Amino acid sequence: MKAPIFFGSVHLLMYRNDQVLLLKRKNTGFEDGKWSVVAGRIDGGEEVIAAAIREAKEEAGIDIDPDHLKIVGVTHRKNKNSEWIDFYLAVQEWKGTIINAEPHKCEELKWFDVNGLPENMIAYVRKAVEKNHKELWFESVGW
Repeated sequence: MKAPIFFGSVHLLMYRNDQVLLLKRKNTGFEDGKWSVVAGRIDGGEEVIAAAIREAKEEAGIDIDPDHLKIVGVTHRKNKNSEWIDFYLAVQEWKGTIINAEPHKCEELKWFDVNGLPENMIAYVRKAVEKNHKELWFESVGW
């Protein structure tokens, strides 16, 4: 039996009315040139909500109150080298002005209508944005 290699990540579904904030990845070595959401790996010893708050600050320059975050979905994702448990968190309130705080990894940040997402978007992130967030969902990806 092969020992599992799991990583955890957070994906922030940041909504403003009927729009979602997306970022275009660059220089990361993973899905560069495609649109995604503010996201990142959960550090060792870090709780999911804390990771989401940290990623929002690191990538978009904003502060989020933990009470404004809602976990809406989870995926168990597999690629050729590793397995991931991805947590999707919806948020509609934050403090500060959204900026591209990591221009070396992000070409741009842009609001998109949830019904008009760009074609060149990471597939599993697109699915997450398109889901109904009224109840918690789970999906396996890459199996």
